Amino acid sequence: MSEYIKAEKSEVNHIIQLLSTIYPVSNELAELFYENAISIQVEKDDHILKQGEFCKYMYFIKKGAMMAYSYHNHQQITTFISVENEFLSSLSGLYGEAPSRESIIAIEPTYLLGVHTDVLLGWYEQFFDLNYIIRKVYESYYRDAQERSHMVRVGDAKERYQYFVNSRTSDVDRLPIECVASFLNMKPETLIRVKKQLGKEIKPKELENIKQNFESYIVKNELFKINDISIKKISKEMKISSEKISYLLTHHYKKSFKDFINKYRIACFKQLIKDENNLQNYTVATIALQAGFSSKSIFYKAFKDQEGISPKNFLNDTKP
Repeated sequence: MSEYIKAEKSEVNHIIQLLSTIYPVSNELAELFYENAISIQVEKDDHILKQGEFCKYMYFIKKGAMMAYSYHNHQQITTFISVENEFLSSLSGLYGEAPSRESIIAIEPTYLLGVHTDVLLGWYEQFFDLNYIIRKVYESYYRDAQERSHMVRVGDAKERYQYFVNSRTSDVDRLPIECVASFLNMKPETLIRVKKQLGKEIKPKELENIKQNFESYIVKNELFKINDISIKKISKEMKISSEKISYLLTHHYKKSFKDFINKYRIACFKQLIKDENNLQNYTVATIALQAGFSSKSIFYKAFKDQEGISPKNFLNDTKP
């Protein structure tokens, strides 16, 4: 594992832009990020933390994938998986206040940025913007953890895998079978069997028909404008199983449902801003809500992920 070195300003900018989609980061806080952020390169199977050690950093994954695991009755249990553009730290030993109950290891070569927890705690006392941002980040992780916990307890193997596909479509074929199986509390051979069963259930001709009907139904009914639209709702309306829709997203589009729907929302937003009256009478955030986004922060992040620039810069570039 490489040593911690001072992060480049251009790398830290990526984090600041991402955080700013949740709440604007002040110039003073941004400067502190530039001064204190570190970077580290880890190879596959390298640990950044071992069970019983104190976690001293909050990390951000610039590229790669990491997982946390612990042991119970001599069995390794995956507690969480994190990939690009996600934050990472020990959940049980947050801020280094107690020994971590989990180890964190690289699933593939990974590039991390980080800030020491002592520094972060000091910033929390100074900056409202950081408190608000971190609260939103933790809320998101808590919701995901609660949903996974519920599904692992009550769902069968197929339902658990379906949950994983719906939430992490782009990672399904990327992550090791053993890692995903442990995360879903099943044996690797069970996961392999479930994946094969789903593949056999859908023939290529049927998949093509589902694809055409799925796309036209979303566009015709402007379902992307419903901010809480879900695979379950579309499945019920179209009378197509949610498993088949998820299979289509995973193996044809290679996108999560959220990213797939956001593609239509962004296209709608671009169409709306062509009307000068909209830009004169409404804010960018209001137009984004009209296109189906549920909040300004979600819109800004989705737009930057898809277009590579912020909505503000996009508008500046497209003005006559």
